[in-house]
Amino acid sequence: MITLNNQIYIDRQKLLSRIGYGDDYEPSARIASLVDDYIENYHDLLSPAYSYTIRNIESVDGNRVTIGDSIVLESKVISRLLERCERVAVFALTIGNYLEDLVAYLAENGLILQATVLDAVGSGTVEKLAIQVEGKIRINAGIEGLITSRRFSPGYCDWEVSQQELVFRILDGDMAGIRLTESMLMIPRKSVSGIIGIGQPGNDIENYNPCSTCLKKDCPGRRR
Repeated sequence: MITLNNQIYIDRQKLLSRIGYGDDYEPSARIASLVDDYIENYHDLLSPAYSYTIRNIESVDGNRVTIGDSIVLESKVISRLLERCERVAVFALTIGNYLEDLVAYLAENGLILQATVLDAVGSGTVEKLAIQVEGKIRINAGIEGLITSRRFSPGYCDWEVSQQELVFRILDGDMAGIRLTESMLMIPRKSVSGIIGIGQPGNDIENYNPCSTCLKKDCPGRRR
């Protein structure tokens, strides 16, 4: 597990968007003050950490990808990505328990607005952390003259969330302080896990986006 400093910055307008405000609509003075206060002070509620490992891709056969230690991932989307790659980075990251514990406390005490705003802060922060970790993996691959794909997580497209267990098995116990429930949900909830493909330039790895050919236009996870 690798810990990070708490300097993870979130965009005010994106935070407002998460709680339902459009670009052209300014919230009331009360909500604006609450948002600004949380943005200024939420760093004290973070305990960010991440872990990742690099494994060789042994084979891709149909919808099945076999990677180091003979672990098999099953997904058409993932197999189409990794058939272009030589290696795969497997990662897990979290902002820790503190923020979501406070969200739960606020909600239990009827402070729903405060809980909603702080939960949105947590969602924005874990996304920023994921971008940071993705960037570190990209930089390290670039040192070797390799490129990386977008990140993909269990539950995305046809990759079943049940395969979350395999992601954590690959991490071999180094799970950044995250644990899995029986239903494969991560605790703390503000956590992200998944894979990033690594391979040679020229294979269009970095541009692979299954959303470009998917007919499900209303998918909340759709990527441009």
